[in-house]
Amino acid sequence: MCGSLAGSTMGKSQQIGNHKSDKKKNIAKTWKTKRRTKDLDQIHSDMKPETAAKLLHQEVDYDVTGCAQHYCLHCARYFVDMHSLKEHFKTKVHKRRLKQLRDEPYTQAEAERAAGMGSYIPHKTVEVKTQPLEEDMD
Repeated sequence: MCGSLAGSTMGKSQQIGNHKSDKKKNIAKTWKTKRRTKDLDQIHSDMKPETAAKLLHQEVDYDVTGCAQHYCLHCARYFVDMHSLKEHFKTKVHKRRLKQLRDEPYTQAEAERAAGMGSYIPHKTVEVKTQPLEEDMD
């Protein structure tokens, strides 16, 4: 056997390492988290007045859609301009999110009561309305 490696056989070569294999391992996780939005309890904490004021009046950020000037607080989404934000407020997606946000987020105390460690208190609902628009930003 002239010029061949000792111990190798004629046939398919074996490739030991492949850099792409680590990407294939977590493909399901990649797809699940690709368009991950904020959870309802996170949005409830964002709806507190001091946090909401910060989110609605952000500094100009060129890396975010619409330079971070047009933000839907309830859906946690940025929009290109005021017109698209107004149109979003009329959509089923936004109205569905408002309906989901009516339920107050669960607390640890409520979970313990459900497990039989206290007396039952009915779940509360919260009044949620679409955020006010500032027309001077057009």
